Amino acid sequence: MKIKRIAIAVALMLLFGLTGVKVGALWPQQQSGYELPAVVNKPILPSSFIDVERFDAQEKIVLERLNKRLQCNSDDYEASLLKGLLLFQVGSLESAIVELQSLTERAPKFQLAHLILGDLLLARFDQVGALGASFAIKNDSSKQNHNIQQLQKEARARLHGYLTLAGGVKIPRALIALSSNVKYALVVDKNKNRLYVYRNGGAGLPPELVEDFYIVLGKQAGNKLREGDLKTPEGVYFVTSYLPDEKLPPLYGSGAYPVNYPNEFDRRLRKTGSGIWLHGTDKSLYSRPPLDSEGCVVLTNHEFTRISKYVEVDRTPVIISESIDWLTSAEWLDQNIEIQVALETWRHDWEQADIEPYMDNYDESFWSKRYDKKSLAAHKSRVFRSKSFQKIELSDISVLSYPTQKADRPVVVANFIQHYQSNNFNGDMHKRLYMVKQQGDWKVLYEGRQ
Repeated sequence: MKIKRIAIAVALMLLFGLTGVKVGALWPQQQSGYELPAVVNKPILPSSFIDVERFDAQEKIVLERLNKRLQCNSDDYEASLLKGLLLFQVGSLESAIVELQSLTERAPKFQLAHLILGDLLLARFDQVGALGASFAIKNDSSKQNHNIQQLQKEARARLHGYLTLAGGVKIPRALIALSSNVKYALVVDKNKNRLYVYRNGGAGLPPELVEDFYIVLGKQAGNKLREGDLKTPEGVYFVTSYLPDEKLPPLYGSGAYPVNYPNEFDRRLRKTGSGIWLHGTDKSLYSRPPLDSEGCVVLTNHEFTRISKYVEVDRTPVIISESIDWLTSAEWLDQNIEIQVALETWRHDWEQADIEPYMDNYDESFWSKRYDKKSLAAHKSRVFRSKSFQKIELSDISVLSYPTQKADRPVVVANFIQHYQSNNFNGDMHKRLYMVKQQGDWKVLYEGRQ
């Protein structure tokens, strides 16, 4: 068995190839920057009133990234907001005011932008402390003060989410392999209130970061367990449909993409609830505070429209986790090969119709709609006796790592098309496996149709 797995690993390696800030002045916290994927180089002409010499090396990098975002999309309102904050950070007050004035004209409902602009205008005459503090002190309305606190939380979440990717490491563990039919994947980092869009890099190549967005999550922190707990679930999900705004109440803004919560694993864990969507924001608002939904993932309407070009119904995965585990390219490739070896071993042993090595691929806690491990072994024994040959091929393979707690066993979800031929039956099936790592080996935990 060990020799066979080594041989499979070598074959797969030959197949894939060896592919190998600072904003603490406003809200102190540990920072680390990250590099966005390269875009078409265009000349960046900073306005004459921006004194670039004020910027240190890290601030120049952040400014360049924000300018690149704005080059790609002049209506990237978050990039304008962050650029204004950065300019204020380095003492370019008038530059920051001009940036924020332009932003509020383009996005008049962006309440956070208006609040920051007010603080910057006040800074012409007085020292600015916490965001919105001056207004809060002068205002006797507890509702207004609550609104300001919510905007403060939104500002922190946007900054924290944009700046805290691990330095230079930008491959989520979750994205092990994407089928050629899956062009993009969405990865949600609940801790950072961030949604990352990754493009499929191709066979044997890591995915590429395309865009990332501020998102709103459930009002209660933690993993969803039951209906009505106001928590956002954590798991591997898939977009199941699209609902246009004209078919939805105003709360959902420009539209919605429902996902398949509860999935097979959720139901096994007795989780309840439904109606987990990616959707827009009430059109009377621009954005909402970080924890303000009933469990859905919420974007601004402008950004919801932007992600529509990345989403395909029944194909696009949405991985939601408390925090993202980031890998280097070498770590990602090692993980990819390890899982592909496990899938190939399972396929090979099934094709050989030898019941003992075949069932050794299954975890003791295996389940499906019809079988547990013991009853599956009995069923397969009867089937194998009727076979003079079997030919099994797998295509369109996607493998995604399931978010788990540190104490849990690692789990992956594999989707593929199974092509089956034998002396008495032929057929194709869209199949899904959940696989769990047990004492160093990957075992099938669940098997069923997609």
